[in-house]
Amino acid sequence: MSQSANPAAPPQVATLLALATQFLEAGRPADAIVPLRDAALLQPSNAIIQHDLGLACLEVGRVPDAIAALQRAVASDPCYADAHFRLGIASEKLGDIRGAITAYDRATALLPSLTEAWFRSGALVHTLGHRDEAIVRFRRASATGGNTSFGRLGKARALLTEDRDQEAELVLRKTLARDPGNAMAHDLLGNLLSEFGRFDEARECFERAIAIAPLLAGSYYDLVRCRRVTNEDASGDDGLVHKMETALAAPGLEAAQRLRLHLAMGKAADDLGDYALAMQHFDTADAVRRESLVFDSAQFSVEVDRLISRCTPELMARASELGTEDATPVLILGMPRSGTTLVEQIVSGHPQAEGSGELNFWNERGAEWHRLGGAGGGNENAKPFLAKAAADYLRVLRSIAPKAARVTDKMPFNFLWAGLIHLAFRRATIIHCRRAAVDTALSIHQTHFHPSLAFPTGGAELVEYFRSYQRLTGHWRSVLPADRFLEVDYEELTREPEPVIRQIIAACGLPWHDACLRPESNLRAVKTPSKWQTRQPIYRSSVARWRRYEPWLGLLRALVDQLEVDQLEDDRR
Repeated sequence: MSQSANPAAPPQVATLLALATQFLEAGRPADAIVPLRDAALLQPSNAIIQHDLGLACLEVGRVPDAIAALQRAVASDPCYADAHFRLGIASEKLGDIRGAITAYDRATALLPSLTEAWFRSGALVHTLGHRDEAIVRFRRASATGGNTSFGRLGKARALLTEDRDQEAELVLRKTLARDPGNAMAHDLLGNLLSEFGRFDEARECFERAIAIAPLLAGSYYDLVRCRRVTNEDASGDDGLVHKMETALAAPGLEAAQRLRLHLAMGKAADDLGDYALAMQHFDTADAVRRESLVFDSAQFSVEVDRLISRCTPELMARASELGTEDATPVLILGMPRSGTTLVEQIVSGHPQAEGSGELNFWNERGAEWHRLGGAGGGNENAKPFLAKAAADYLRVLRSIAPKAARVTDKMPFNFLWAGLIHLAFRRATIIHCRRAAVDTALSIHQTHFHPSLAFPTGGAELVEYFRSYQRLTGHWRSVLPADRFLEVDYEELTREPEPVIRQIIAACGLPWHDACLRPESNLRAVKTPSKWQTRQPIYRSSVARWRRYEPWLGLLRALVDQLEVDQLEDDRR
């Protein structure tokens, strides 16, 4: 507590603060809230009391109350760095990513030595796709924190963001040698190891992280995705399933951790063949996510209509005069969970290609394009805008793969910007990954996506999103050159891999190489939820998975009808 005894405070306030201090020292923050609140009512402009009230509320999980008190604290004293910092933590817990970043930035502007604020803001900026800015913040955490916990973690996160994975692993192992009780370091190391397919080691890291910090129970999500859950895992009080059930009942578990834990329990139930229980957990996870995310399906549909009306056949035909001839980029796009990671592993397995993972570049540049009114018609800014976008994008790709003939970008949501990308890079290869609508939606429903993504994971919103996506990609199919817009069906790829893989490599303008037939042998890091699947030989067990869940599909059942329509269209072709 910042103010335990203040001789300048009125006697009634001093008595309340003394009582609050006793409760806090006894480890009873919930009991301290009432005297702190009463003191704050008596002195509403006392920034220190408001801060301490906010901190007590934060400790017991009353996040909205914490935010209200901390906002009063910074309103009373805008230079109160610690109040800004705590407001950042509270905003982050509530899922207000941008609000949290703003609060952390104000805290570090007032007190540049706030290492944890630099680290936390770096992590949030990274989730929004701002790679370079995240690196700067992690480096500031490292510089200000030195050999402290967050200083070392900042150094590791900077290296991880720069894809300097071996150096990052060394830093994390040194950190754990000095501080074996650092749960976050165990968790980071587990994620790094799983990205390279070292799943047994990764599981040990996740287990240690949870044992050290039980409120990091969301790490079970990563743990169960290291391999299939077996009956042996589920047996007894020491079994994995029982541990997750116990973790779910723990008081103080944050919504973000609870969401990931339900997804983990759903995955375990799926592995064990209990699909009713699995869907129950997946539905609950979606309900938790909805508490902090409202998706406007109608507005998204309007945006899709806007893109279709803007990207006319006439505009797309102007790509030869507007864009660059550089053929380096290979854009792999489609709905999440439609096979984009598998296709990237196939292409990046070629010795003349590199994978860059999911870049946020076109999401940002596309938003700017919208603001400028698009690069269409007589817009005199079209060509300069496209030239700068192309140059900036190539700079990003070359920073990742300086010598590769082709560099992949598998951001699924680039399906929004296929027209813009073609205008900027008329020779770029765009690979649209398709998968049966209901299987795709079910897989999305079972997967964790960061709350910063404006994207539904279930219910009517996901059905409507899927239909808008299909409307837009149908438009791209009609206006983009067939030799630049290749469509790959997941079902066909898994049924007869070689002919489809040969078609993919030819579309990229690369000579054939047998390594592309073995994507499971590609040793590059995989940073998507498909870490485990991509280390397995191509398999078909993910085809028609929806049939296992047919009685419990709920509103997603509408996409079963869509599947029948798609099959009829395929038959006509």
